[in-house]
Parts: sequence; C-alpha cells; structure tokens
Amino acid sequence: MNSPRDMHHLAEPFSPAEIAAARALAKARGCRLIEALDEADGVPASTLTARLAATVCLRFVGMSEMHAMAPAFDLLPYGEALPRECLLFRGGDGGLVLVIADPFNLGLRDWAAERLHARLDIRLAYRGDIAAYFARHEETLRAMDGIVSMQQSAQQDSGAEDISLKSISEDASPVVRLVNSTLYDALKTGASDIHLETAPGGLFIKYRIDGVLASVGGTQGMENAEQIISRIKVMAELDIAERRVPQDGRFKVAASGREIDIRVSIMPSIHGEDAVLRILDKQRLSDKVVGLRLEALGFDAATLSALHRLSAEPYGMLLATGPTGSGKTTTLYAAINEINHGQDKIITIEDPVEYQLPGVLQIPVNEKKGLTFARGLRSILRHDPDKIMVGEIRDGETAQIAVQAALTGHLVLTTVHANNVFDVLGRFTHMGVDPYSLVAALNGIVAQRLVRVSCSECGEDDVPDAALLALSGISDVTGFRFRAGRGCAHCRGTGFKGRKAVAEVLILDDELRELIVAREPVRRIKEAAYRKGTRLLRDVGLDLVRRGETTLQELNRVVA
Repeated sequence: MNSPRDMHHLAEPFSPAEIAAARALAKARGCRLIEALDEADGVPASTLTARLAATVCLRFVGMSEMHAMAPAFDLLPYGEALPRECLLFRGGDGGLVLVIADPFNLGLRDWAAERLHARLDIRLAYRGDIAAYFARHEETLRAMDGIVSMQQSAQQDSGAEDISLKSISEDASPVVRLVNSTLYDALKTGASDIHLETAPGGLFIKYRIDGVLASVGGTQGMENAEQIISRIKVMAELDIAERRVPQDGRFKVAASGREIDIRVSIMPSIHGEDAVLRILDKQRLSDKVVGLRLEALGFDAATLSALHRLSAEPYGMLLATGPTGSGKTTTLYAAINEINHGQDKIITIEDPVEYQLPGVLQIPVNEKKGLTFARGLRSILRHDPDKIMVGEIRDGETAQIAVQAALTGHLVLTTVHANNVFDVLGRFTHMGVDPYSLVAALNGIVAQRLVRVSCSECGEDDVPDAALLALSGISDVTGFRFRAGRGCAHCRGTGFKGRKAVAEVLILDDELRELIVAREPVRRIKEAAYRKGTRLLRDVGLDLVRRGETTLQELNRVVA
C-alpha cells in the first residue's frame, strides 16, 4: 500500500486544459483556483491533493504524517497561520517545514520566508486536513468559522438573540461577535455544552462533542475574558456585578429559523469566573426522536431482544441506569416510540422535557411551584395512564410511588443513577423501598454507556501496545481487528465520528427474585445472572473493539 508521501509520484498531474477550465470556473464563481479544482475534479480529497502535488512538484503530506511532526506555533502563531491555511513544523533534521493548502498562493511563500527569516521546506496538504489539525491540537486556538443567515422574525416575536451573519458583521463589538460566533459554531458541530474557562492569560473555549471536551478557541487578556463572561451574564439576565457566588440562568437564540434554549451556569474561580452553556436544541432533538427505534441506537442483537421484551410487558418496571449523558433517556424514548400505538395513555414527567413526542402527555417538573417528581407522579396515577415514564428517581418517596404504580397494573419506565445493574438494587434499598415490593414490580434493568465510534473515513489498522493490552486485561488478541481513526476533516481531527450504546441487561426471574428478597450476597446474584445470559458492559464493549468499531482507549475511558 502506498503511503501519502509517495502518492504524488503515482498521481497524474493536472493537464493544462484542466487548469485552464478550472481558472475559468474560478473567475466565473469568484472563488480560488484550488476551490474550483476541488469542485471540478470530483475525486477524493487525498487523490485531488496528490494530483495537485504532482502538478506543482511539491511533496504531499497526509494527516498521520502531520501528527507525527512537531508543530512550531511559537514561530508561526495560530492567529497568523489559520487564515493563511498553513502549518509550520520542525523537521527531523532541525529545519522548518511549511505545509500549505493552496500552492497557487505564491504570495504566501514570500510572506512566510520574510516572516520567519529561514529556509523552508514547502509541502502540500489537503485544506480540510489542515483545518482538522487546528481543531484537534489542544495547544492552539481555532478561529470561529462561517455563520449562516438566520431568520430574524423568530427573534422579533420571542426576544431570542439573533446570531446571524448580518447581525455579527454589523455589530462593532468584538466581544459580541466572538460570543455569537462561538454559539453558532457549537450548534453546527453538534456540541452539547460550551465551556468558557478563565485562565491567568485569558479565556479558553471548549466544546463537549460526543461526551468529550475539545479545545477550540479562546482569547488573550484578562480584560477580554471578563467582558465575555459579562456578555453571557447580560444575555442570561444575571447580575454582572456579582462575582463571588454561582449563578444560573438561561436565554434563547434564533438559529436557522428555530429557537434554541441555552442554559447558563456561572461559577467563580481563582482567576475570575467560568461559564458553562448547555445547548438545548429541542426542535432538532424532537426531529431526531420522531420515528426513533431501539435498532438505531447501536445495541447488539441480544440487548435488542431483551429491550423489546421488557418494553412490551403490560405492567411492571423497566429501569435504565448509568451516569449523566449515557443515553438513558434516549433509550426510554425509543422504547416508548415502539409501544406508542395510540391505544394506551402514555404520560411522562421529566426535568426538563427534552424531546417532544406526538400523542404523549409530557409534564415538566417545576419545583419552584411545588410540582416535584413525587407529587406529579401521584397526580398522574389519577389521570388513568397505561404507561408512565418518570425522568429520574431521586428520592425514596418517588421510588415508593413508582414501585406501587408498577404493582397496580402500569408499565413504568424510569431512570436511576448507578454504575451497573446490580448496584441499582442497593440504591433502592437505601431509599427505603421494601425488597419484596421492588422485585415484585421489577421486570428488568438496563445499564448503558455511550462509546465513540472510530471515524469511517480515516480509520486504519492499529495494534495496541503490550502495556495497553495488559491494562485492558487482554492476553489473547486472536479474533480482534484493532482499528483507530487518525483524524481527518470528516471527524474534525478527533478520530471518532458518532457514538454507539453498549448495555448490560438483567431480566428478573423467580430465582433472582428469591436471591434478592433473601438478601443474598451480590456475588451470588451475579453468578446466577451470568448463568442466565447476562453479559457485562465490558464484554459487550469488547465486541465493538473486536470488530474494529472503537478503540481500547475509548472503551477504557467509558467502561471500568
């Protein structure tokens, strides 16, 4: 197999006719020649860049080779490199390597030579790979990119903050432009949270994407950091003068013709204040959940069969457990979608209502008005329900009512925080629930996690080292197909794209119920469950690693 560095020797250069046609297209569309070639060639990015490298007689480097080199951001800062689509590295011989995306930008080479006062080894890379490198590199700042136009009517009707390109370009305040650009960039990349972290030298911006934080931007100077936090406070209608205690608020933005809720948490720190913005794009989530089925969540066949069986029960309790952000609510909604045939009354009580389902009565918790999970659940039982979903069991009162509802002919779907299916039993015992009532009501427990999936575009074979295998408890690698993503434009340089759910399911039968009521040791309950087919989270996750769908490092990060 040919390496990226050799591809330009094998690739066919662009002909003069192709270059002339691309120039004409670039002139007609007002774009750069490299963009016109990209559009006209219609081949994969690596092939395009290899042909381009052969045309201009430059060496072509891929993403993996760039990651193997040492960046020189001290010599060519991020702020100067990013707009010019170039990267500076230190070569193995002590020289400097300048990686560029546009070989037709002759002024860039002259600028770099004058700026660095050094002889440069010029190489060529795909511009998407360069952008992905910036996004992945933790020590750099990635500027906020394009903003699409958004409808202003929603803002006028609801008071939502408009973050359209037009409004940003017209606003003279760089702080407002940075905040609004950050908001839209996070929405476009599918981030669930934005972290604004104040440091001695300024402020760092991070996104939580697929459950993992990634540094994506920032600004220098404590004054700028304070102004950005103050801007967030103004948008959330918080006290900008108060900097010693935590504050919580929320605001709305108008994006792509829809309203998006932003929850704000301000926390004092030793360097000033930090802010976390939770993005709640309810319309997008509702669009995703309509028609959602358990099959779409990535469960293996055995788990799917068990979930179908548990959600089809006429009464009893189905518990989903796992840490925050493990996909418990999504699993329950997928189960509700499958049993929502219009013949049953389905009621949910949640904090907050994250997805909107047609034909389902959804009640938001409002503790300020006295509507708690326990009080709401009592009222639901008087509303003639068939199926009930309780967003989370947090206290003994809610647990008692949920168990009683399951015992009186209702199917109750709910969540509770625990590490695995066996810890749930102890949680209910500590909340004062009688073990006999619990096992009589309980049909099954699902413990799940979300594991990032290796990028399909840049994934390649990768055998872990012996230390990692030993740490992971793997002595025999027979049957494993280890693969890892090297980072590309498709996955924003992370090597992962999307997530899959892995779960262990415990279905209760008479033997297990007797062991639980007799308060037998957890070891005996586990042994009985394993004999009946219950599989550990770890074993289910290892199946993904065995098939090359994720990495050992990712599995170790998520599952103990």
